[in-house]
Amino acid sequence: MGLSARDVSALIAQRLADELGTIRREATRRAALVYPSPYHVGMSSLGYQTIYRVMNEVPGWSAERAFLPDDVAAWRAARLPLVTYETQARVGELPVIAFSIAYELELTGLVDCLELAGLPVFAAERDARHPLVVAGGPITFSNPLPAGPFVDVMLLGEAEELVPRVLERIAAEPLDDAGRARLLEVLAREPGVWVPSIHGEALPHIAQVDDAMLPARTQILTPHTELRSMFLVEPERGCSRGCTYCVMRRSTNGGMRLVPPEVVLASIPESARRVGLVGAAVTDHPKIRAIVRAIVDGGREVGISSLRADRLDDELVGLLARGGYRTLTTASDGASERLRVEIERKTKEKHLVRAAELARAHGLRQLKLYEMVGLPTETDDDIDELVRFAGALSAIVPVALGVAPFVAKRNTPLDGAPFAGIPLVEQRLERLRRGLRGKVDVRPTSARWAWVEYVLAQGGMEAGRRALVAHRAGGKFADWKRAFADFESHARRTSLRVVA
Repeated sequence: MGLSARDVSALIAQRLADELGTIRREATRRAALVYPSPYHVGMSSLGYQTIYRVMNEVPGWSAERAFLPDDVAAWRAARLPLVTYETQARVGELPVIAFSIAYELELTGLVDCLELAGLPVFAAERDARHPLVVAGGPITFSNPLPAGPFVDVMLLGEAEELVPRVLERIAAEPLDDAGRARLLEVLAREPGVWVPSIHGEALPHIAQVDDAMLPARTQILTPHTELRSMFLVEPERGCSRGCTYCVMRRSTNGGMRLVPPEVVLASIPESARRVGLVGAAVTDHPKIRAIVRAIVDGGREVGISSLRADRLDDELVGLLARGGYRTLTTASDGASERLRVEIERKTKEKHLVRAAELARAHGLRQLKLYEMVGLPTETDDDIDELVRFAGALSAIVPVALGVAPFVAKRNTPLDGAPFAGIPLVEQRLERLRRGLRGKVDVRPTSARWAWVEYVLAQGGMEAGRRALVAHRAGGKFADWKRAFADFESHARRTSLRVVA
């Protein structure tokens, strides 16, 4: 038997029963807040949870969550509509649908959700009979353009202050055809708001919230996430470093903005037994040891999203071990010391050796390092240096390498750098595997899908239209290759280069 509406209701009811902090609010106006990946991914997103709370604090509005189904094909086969969790309302019947988009490959989830909601996917084909489609999320710090054909409005950057203003503007206009047109004109003049039908590909500056609104924090605790009932809080926002590949480098939205330790700690509910400290450079917070110590001394487990090797010392790693760490995870990103200097990554071999020694000293099982391959100017000699060095680290503590192909992002100094090419990236990955076989666990991500991410990360609105063609053709890599067959010539016209 196939999937039924009763199955969906039972699944939602079970997940809701396991949640702590769900908001159920009666209001005149309702909006669907949709995450274009499944529930366990969306509920792990601190940004999504923050906007859920913010929307529900706007007078006269309530927000109800919806997610990309776990099995989209089964959902389609059963002809089930996308529904919200709080009331199981049909998403397509609410006046506003808001999406939080984290990264490029969630674009296909956005399309699926619009179709399951019964809406035309292109904004140009929707009118007053349809909900207003608004989007935002981490992708807006880099390149929101491919999502442009599908959304009416996009909020760029930090949206905690933008969301209430936009909802107030929506409430002030009747959403008939004339009111909708007036609304889009009004929103197009709002700082930080991109209206593709009016602005085209000219993007406004991204928004920045007042520091008094920090920190972002979890609203709902649930065991059905990647992080298993972990309360997330943001002790800092942004980064003071200058890594040339990163959209959150020091020039983005004021660089690193700190939250006082007492504010961070006061935001953690007594019931939270596991606490995750989330941000681009958490260990650069000058009071990070005091924050972690207070959490661990309170009998809680702790996690940190961004451990910088040059900030690790005996005290911090000891606290992490007490707080439940079994694997010490950090990044060097460039395969060699030379590459790390070029990309302004300050991590040195001595920092990574020290990290391995600290992991061993505190009884951790493994050191996990994130690396990139395919950086500009990279050669086989750089890969061989990584083989040598990772092998030496593995003599201190077991090592795993998480290896991702380099993908240039807009709004970074490496914007426009070419993709190294699938054959070359695969050759470099094989060189790593061969050199480290039996010594280090090498865990690469796909070179092919990195290329797909690249064409979206560097593309404009046309890239979004081509992504729809690829997705509807089946979504296999060959479908993406066909859809972007002439993209290289298109890229040259926009000063980009694409090499598959």
